[in-house]
Amino acid sequence: MTVYRQGRLTTMHLTLPLLLCLVGVSTVLGRRRRGSGFMYPPKHLLDASHLPPAQWFTQVLDHSEPADTRTWQQKYYTNDSFYKPGGPVFLMICGEGPADPWWVVGAYWVNYARDHNAYMLFLEHRFYGQSYPTEDASVKNLAYLTTEQALADVANFIGGMKESLGFEDNKWIAFGGSYAGALAAWVRLKYPHLIHGSVASSAPVEAEVDFTQYLEVVRDSLATVSEDCNTQIKEAHQQLDLLLVDQTGWDTITTMFKLCSPLNGKNTDDVSNLFTYLTDNVEEVVQYNRYEDKININTICDIMLNGEGDAIDRYADINSMILEEYGELCLDHTYDAMIKELQVTSWEGNEDVGGRLWVYQTCTEYGYYQSSDSPNQPFGDKFPVEFFIKQCADIYGPKFDLSLLEAGVKRTNTIFGGRDLKVTRVVFLNGSIDPWHALGITSDLNPDAPAIYINGK
Repeated sequence: MTVYRQGRLTTMHLTLPLLLCLVGVSTVLGRRRRGSGFMYPPKHLLDASHLPPAQWFTQVLDHSEPADTRTWQQKYYTNDSFYKPGGPVFLMICGEGPADPWWVVGAYWVNYARDHNAYMLFLEHRFYGQSYPTEDASVKNLAYLTTEQALADVANFIGGMKESLGFEDNKWIAFGGSYAGALAAWVRLKYPHLIHGSVASSAPVEAEVDFTQYLEVVRDSLATVSEDCNTQIKEAHQQLDLLLVDQTGWDTITTMFKLCSPLNGKNTDDVSNLFTYLTDNVEEVVQYNRYEDKININTICDIMLNGEGDAIDRYADINSMILEEYGELCLDHTYDAMIKELQVTSWEGNEDVGGRLWVYQTCTEYGYYQSSDSPNQPFGDKFPVEFFIKQCADIYGPKFDLSLLEAGVKRTNTIFGGRDLKVTRVVFLNGSIDPWHALGITSDLNPDAPAIYINGK
């Protein structure tokens, strides 16, 4: 592992170990099968009796309209075990998933709080988890789900905590990983008088409609084990293409990949959806690649290189392994089922509503679509960017088209600066294996905004 810069935040008057970029709150930024794909904490570390209780902050619904006095309750967690008067306040910003109290007692940033006598706060993102600003997630109400509103939540929360906890003179340091990493950078950009510094891990600060680089990095990451791993995956997809020719092939795919219903190879939406799911089996493993887990890049490549049968048989074995890991008996590949799930607006009894929320954000502000449009990747060409843009209209209505998305992406990059954002006292941490580094900061912006880039992580 090569580290290009020592992990020292001298401009923040804090010394943070480099491992920070490998831990903390992380997301999968809109994984397609399992909702928002929030990385839940390990189940075995702490029981509920050792976890802090949820607390609730009275938050403003619409920060852009002073005359709108509506409020809602935003969830947060605290840990004051290590705080000493005058110490910094560490604020972890939650991303597109529920805030779990484990992160304030069991994650690695707890060690940094101990080292620096910091007070710890963990704020849940509006609309996600249990932080419901509106009565449901209808399209009308999702108008309040924007980057600017989320950042204003953070600012208002800081103001409230400064007053209630007496932290007027303390230095506030924001933390975030993945989407929340971008928020951590942007909150320092927008509210420098409130945030003394930020740590932005795996932060995709550049919005982009067609994120073709994602699968290219997945390819490069698999090649760190063996280039033949990519060759075998490409061969598996070529064999899948051959099976799409007729009914016999469709039946074979249905059986091999444990589909919940028979594949109709003439339904291009179902075919595209199936191929995104099969690709996601590999993408998600590459993105996290935690070597302490039983499934990592080495696991994937070992199956593709040393498993039994043809390449497609081994690819099917990976799918079976992932299904078992998530306790799923079969793979529901149908496009209509996915769309209907993402059209549900009720909070009650809807554990997958996070998927609807995150897809809305991609359709209006970020894009980030991990399409198969690049020829320089082994996963075929069955899910072009148009497939993802179609979902926007099918889920939220016809006005959510390419024009709206392009305008939203342009607006995001105009407001925050993309990869040319002008900030100080922000450290950007990325690893070469993580595909999201392709939209992040991997070289120093300036002497006070350093980048730490790690080969092999």
